[in-house]
Amino acid sequence: MSTGNLNYQFARLNTAEKLIVINVAVYIIHALVVYLFALNGNAIVRWFELPADFFDMLSQPWSLVTYSFFHGGLLHLFFNMLVLYYVGRIFLNLFGNRTFTNVYFLGVILGGLLFLLSYNVFPAFMGGRTSLIGASAGVTAVLIFVCAYMPNQEVRLLFFNVKLWHIGAFIVLMDLVMITADQNPGGRIAHLGGAVLGYYYARRLLNGQDIGKGFSALLDSLASLFKKQEKKAPMKTVYRKNGKTGKKSPDYQKESRQRKIDAILDKISKSGYESLSKEEKDFLFKAGKED
Repeated sequence: MSTGNLNYQFARLNTAEKLIVINVAVYIIHALVVYLFALNGNAIVRWFELPADFFDMLSQPWSLVTYSFFHGGLLHLFFNMLVLYYVGRIFLNLFGNRTFTNVYFLGVILGGLLFLLSYNVFPAFMGGRTSLIGASAGVTAVLIFVCAYMPNQEVRLLFFNVKLWHIGAFIVLMDLVMITADQNPGGRIAHLGGAVLGYYYARRLLNGQDIGKGFSALLDSLASLFKKQEKKAPMKTVYRKNGKTGKKSPDYQKESRQRKIDAILDKISKSGYESLSKEEKDFLFKAGKED
């Protein structure tokens, strides 16, 4: 398969699927490099993991995000990516790729910050040299977002149906309990940071406020730094015809489309996803792909 074909196939994936591909690729490449060059297992990871010491983190600030692309083992990677795949499908049926990116990476960041805070404030954690890796905080943020946005929606879990808020409550409760019993309390704390972000984002969005707009603007600014400046097109003289064209303005079309999306999301929050008609589901799916 050619490089161009691979790029095309990758471009067709949604954001959740792209994150899965990137995480798997990082795991495989890291494992191969460590093996082929007979390196210590931590020789590469230490530059990307999030250290518990605040001043160590300041020397590698990128680790507040990059820690999420490395995993401690195959099972760690597998279960994170499995949950991300299924929850991502539900999420992206409701919202676009940009909202997903906001929730996921803000969850990663808040999970990392809560980890740092805990290991520099609470005596139970202070003194130990540890670090954080794994996508769990971002995955938990997406999962809890879905559970908080449509809590009464039922999903099939093994042999019985269960409401999403039951799943979310169980996961948060388990992380709280396992902080004192687990050998990896830092990971549990990061999960809780992601859960807080996911819950708060969903509840604010239900009230009409998207708390991720500033983060989206930051990502757009960073992306623009890597794009080549487009050549200015030669100036053209444009003649405007008098009279109405009979076409709706783009702003009107955008507002009309957004009102329809809001109405469908309100219906989901009150009656669940299954209450939607086939036309409404198709419209929501297409809208998510266009965002």
